[in-house]
Amino acid sequence: MNIQPSATEADLVHRIWTELQRATVDRHHEWRSPVLATTGLDGLPQARTVVLRSADASTSQLVFFTDSRSPKAAELLAQPAATFVFWSKRLSWQLRVRAQAQVHRTGPLVESAWGRVSQSPAAGDYLASGVPGSALSSTTGVNTGEHHLALVIAQIDSIDWLELAREGHRRARLTGNTVVWLVP
Repeated sequence: MNIQPSATEADLVHRIWTELQRATVDRHHEWRSPVLATTGLDGLPQARTVVLRSADASTSQLVFFTDSRSPKAAELLAQPAATFVFWSKRLSWQLRVRAQAQVHRTGPLVESAWGRVSQSPAAGDYLASGVPGSALSSTTGVNTGEHHLALVIAQIDSIDWLELAREGHRRARLTGNTVVWLVP
């Protein structure tokens, strides 16, 4: 499934977005759970796995959900620059995606997403009274039924694609539909 050496730049862009979009619906796709890196409120790097919910080639956006009270939401509100790292053993591809993230805590996008999430077992994650990362205690507080789902839209600045292959690694940087081939 590797990109052929004679493939055009358009083939590469199309293939990357096809895989990203597939990852949003295929629970077994290796790109479904990328690592998200942010700048912590203390200025130090933070990284964690998120679940990719949407990938839109026409807008160059990725979407994931988080608890609106989570450290990652606070970090992205303070410093919206983020990097996603995707790895696929099947493809032998790594993507590093640089993006600017917008955290949506309220509004029609959030309520539409909540409409879908509220019907799933994941709903409890966003109804918990405790703030993610806080200490567990014997009293968990009262759940008011209010959800804490936030939708994060990451506007892609660039994608660094790396293919690892015995016959030679290949690398390219995508900015929009512009592809620049790089030394691996």
